[in-house]
This record gives sequence, C-alpha cells and structure tokens, in this order.
Amino acid sequence: MNTYDVILVGGGTAGCVLASRLSARADLRVLLLEAGDGVPLPAMAEPPAWPTLVRGTANWGELTVPQGPAGAVTPLPRGKGLGGGSSINAMLFARGHHTGYQRWADAGAKNWGFGDLLPYFKRSENAPGRDPALRGLGGPLTVAPSHPLNPVLAAALDGAAEAGQRRATDISGGLEEGFAPVDVNIVGGHRQSAADAYLNPVRGRANLTVVTGALAHRLVLAGGRCTGVVYSAGSETVTASAGEVILTAGAIGSAQLMMLSGLGPAAHLREHGIEVVADLPGVGANLQDHPVANVVYRSSRPVPVPRNNHGEVIGLVRSRDGLPGPDLQLVFVDLPRPVNGHAGPDQGYTIGVSLMLPHSRGTVRLAGAAPGSHPLLDPNYYADGRDLDAVVAGLRLARRIGGAAALDAWRDAEVVPGPGSDDDAELRDYARRAVASYCHPVGTLAMGDGETAVVDTELRVRGIAGLRAADGSVMPAIPSGNTNATVYAIAERAAEMVLEG
Repeated sequence: MNTYDVILVGGGTAGCVLASRLSARADLRVLLLEAGDGVPLPAMAEPPAWPTLVRGTANWGELTVPQGPAGAVTPLPRGKGLGGGSSINAMLFARGHHTGYQRWADAGAKNWGFGDLLPYFKRSENAPGRDPALRGLGGPLTVAPSHPLNPVLAAALDGAAEAGQRRATDISGGLEEGFAPVDVNIVGGHRQSAADAYLNPVRGRANLTVVTGALAHRLVLAGGRCTGVVYSAGSETVTASAGEVILTAGAIGSAQLMMLSGLGPAAHLREHGIEVVADLPGVGANLQDHPVANVVYRSSRPVPVPRNNHGEVIGLVRSRDGLPGPDLQLVFVDLPRPVNGHAGPDQGYTIGVSLMLPHSRGTVRLAGAAPGSHPLLDPNYYADGRDLDAVVAGLRLARRIGGAAALDAWRDAEVVPGPGSDDDAELRDYARRAVASYCHPVGTLAMGDGETAVVDTELRVRGIAGLRAADGSVMPAIPSGNTNATVYAIAERAAEMVLEG
C-alpha cells in the first residue's frame, strides 16, 4: 500500500505540476506529500487579500537571521499548503528577462537557456491575444494583465514615461525592458494557483495519492540510492517506497530535507549529530533572493479600493550602462507597503525597488535536527557592494517617477525614506535598514557542473540514484523577474524528463 513509482515531496507549484503531468500516465503510481493543509483558506481566492496570507497559517512563518551591519530581520514567507507559494503570493506571472538565463549556462547548466525553457514556459500558460511564437495558448494557467488598472497605478505608469522610460508591450514575456502592466494569474476575479490549475482537476485519478498534513522527516537512503521517504501524518509515522523521489519543497524545504537525511556539508551535519551519507557542500549554499527597498508616498486623496493584486505594473531597467540586461525591477503598488523600522501613512501608494541579479549569496542551514523546525535563513542581502549601488540607482529612478507631473493629482508627500535622505550614503543605509524579501528564494541545490553543483542537467542529485530536485532550488542563478513562472517551466520540463526516462 505504501509503494509508488514516484514520490513528490512538497505540494507547491512544482509538486502540483509534476503530480498532474506524471499521473496522466495511468501505469505510474504517484504520491504527493504536502506538510500544509489540504483545504484552501477563503482569502486565497481573493486577490486583494494576499498580504494577509503571508502572516497566517498558510505560511511557514520564518524570519531571516540579522542582515548586515544594520542587523535587519525580515520575514521570508513560503507557502504551506497545496499550491505552496502560488497560493499566497502576489500573483505576478512574469518570466525572467532572457539575458538573465545566460548565467545558468555559465554555471554549467547546459541547454537550460531562455530558448531551451521557452517550450515549457508556453506549455504552462494560456495567454490569448499574445504573440504565439513567444506565449502559450491552451495551457493550464490563464494569465493576462489587470484591466482596468487602479487609477493611481495608471498614473504611475504615465509617470514612468514622463521620466523617460520605455513603455513595453509584453513585460511578462521575457524579451522586453521598460514599464507595462504585468500578467497576473487571476481568472474571473479569483486567484488561480498551481493547485487550482494543475492538481484539483486530476485529484480523482486512481493512480494519484495526495496526503496533506504530511511532514517529511527524512529520505530513505541505502547503497547510494534513494528508495523512499519517512513522513508523519497526524500521530502516524509512515515509510513510503518508490522507484524515484523528487524534491519539490522549494529552495528552503528541499535543502533542509536533504541535510536532515545526511546529504549536505559534512561538518555542518555532524554539528547536529546527523550521520553523513554524502558530503555535498553545495546543499544549502548559493541562496539568492530578490531584496526590496520601498519608496512610500502619502496620497492626497483615498486610493480606490483595489480589485486585483495591488501590484499591477512593473518595470525592468538597468541600473547602469554596460550591463547585458536589466538588473532592477520597479513595482507600482496601490498600498503604502510597510517598511522595516518605518511607519507608513494611513493612505498612499508605493514604488518598490527590487534587485533582480544580486551578486551576494547566502545559505540555508539547520538550526536543529528536528523535522519541521525552522532552519537558519541567511540571504546575505547586500553583502556585495555592487548590489547596494544598483539599489541606490533604482531608488533615484523611483523618486523621479514618483515626482512626475502624472502623479500630481495623487501625491501629498514622500514619507519613506523621506526627502531628507538624499545622498548615496544615506540611501545605502536606508536600503540596509529597511530591507524586505520579495519572497523569491532559489539556488540551494544548484544545477551545474562545478564542484558545488548539487544536481546535473537532468535534475538528478549527484551521487544518489533515484533522487531528483525539480523546484526553485535548482536554479544556479536567480532570474531577472518574479520566479514563479520559471518554477512552472522547470517542473514541466522535469515531468517530461521523468516520463521519457
């Protein structure tokens, strides 16, 4: 009863995609394990309610360790429940800019460039009215820009043009720079998560078993092979066996489970009394995330009640000349988003500045050997000075847009960081103190051919047969865009690899 062909550990975006695609083959028995609840929260369906979800039971509730000289600590939300991050995120659906994926090839992830991923991007989406050579039609996820835009965000978009920025036509497609309404996975006024699009339509398949409330304890490893997973569901501890185990718990969960199972940096595992099965120094290393620094304005009149996801417009820009592609994203938000250590106004709007291609690298490390305990998350934001230089350039652009005549009818005053913070040193200090996560952790089981690469280009864990990872953890470098669309593409490609193999 507990023997399967494939076990998927994690019911987030990647797990839902793989469960749907693999179970389409009737002769494969598939088990999907998810630690969170199987019943979606009502707020998940309502796009404007997503900020409440990152503080609730559908989130693991983890914080970063203190960051840099300022010692800032920020939440790093990740989804807990079917759909994972796609059930609690802000619903922006944007591929990374095509130039950013070149860094994957540079890390040894051959045949994983933008062109290689394009068929899988297209397979996941239904984007009617777009260029069919670039965008998908008939995929599970229906994506399109919000319409109509919140008036304050439409004014900010005009402000970007006034500040000399290009107006893009399809900013989610991965080819353009500039500013435009971004695609969102909102259908009929409701969120469409990976569980909605991929998993729920196939839950009735006889060969697919979905277990929620299932906390993975460790992988079963013997003789250089992974043969199953030990997990608890309620008061019961279960050992499930399979020909192949695929990690789909994200950059944090997948790396943590490998280390709890004895796969990781040997010295670190021994610190926690874990027997070393394989010394894999890259496990939990190479953590990357998109940090955010917000410019917040008090509005001179109430902002209309949002109907969509609050962040309906983004811009992709370069922080300086000579870069091969955009390294900053600006996002226009119809709320005064809170900032670490700063009180926001009661009404207003935000221009967020996020570093897309950080040079800094961090780690996921165990705080203890107990399954389900919070790991130590150190994104190491702004450790590389080039990252702060880029963010300062982004803050200055955000202010030019925020001061444009197009926003005169909405703007009362800049509240954060405030007009008193104007030289580069002050803006660097503000970015360090006010740092927040854009909730895009990746890279902790990086794909490639170097000494610290954890998986190969077939997503197989090096030195351990029967074990793959197929989520954001395998990205060698973070894309220059919101990461969820790329996770869908990775999972689509992984499903094809498994079925063909």
